[in-house]
Amino acid sequence: MTKPEKGNLLIAEPSIIGDMSFNRAVILLADHNALGSVGFILNKPLDYNLKDLIDGTESEFTVYNGGPVEQDNLYFIHKSPELIPNSVEISNGIFWGGDFNIVLDLINNQKISQDDIRFFLGYSGWAEQQLDSELESNAWLVSENIYNNDIIAKSCNSFWREKMLELGGDYSIWSNAPENPSYN
Repeated sequence: MTKPEKGNLLIAEPSIIGDMSFNRAVILLADHNALGSVGFILNKPLDYNLKDLIDGTESEFTVYNGGPVEQDNLYFIHKSPELIPNSVEISNGIFWGGDFNIVLDLINNQKISQDDIRFFLGYSGWAEQQLDSELESNAWLVSENIYNNDIIAKSCNSFWREKMLELGGDYSIWSNAPENPSYN
């Protein structure tokens, strides 16, 4: 698959070395159109949890680095549109945003779990034609999201490595390479 669509995964090519944001990143593409693209890095947890950032909760839900854009803003994806009004469907039962006060209430009352929602500081964004240009230069692989809304619980630190193994061939070799090749 070469043309990205909303809901696809962008997998960083092994050649993206030294890029602190995107090295070994797996990104859920939340929007892609003629004006640009928006996504969230799924596999880069931060050393923060929700209670560190938001007053009014004691939640220890992990917060992830969503990307280098607007890292002072908190974003979220989830799979509970029936509980969170004003959500926008990305695809395959994954939703973006919604009423944050209701989200906090659901979390504080333990009516939603970490397997249902993922929080991000910042997002990954591309201007018009920028992502297409990066795809042409082989910075990214485009993959279908075979996990559907279970990707919220599925993705973790080792997600990029797992995707490299799935791709096979030369990518399998990269799955075991150190994150920083100078450590080899």
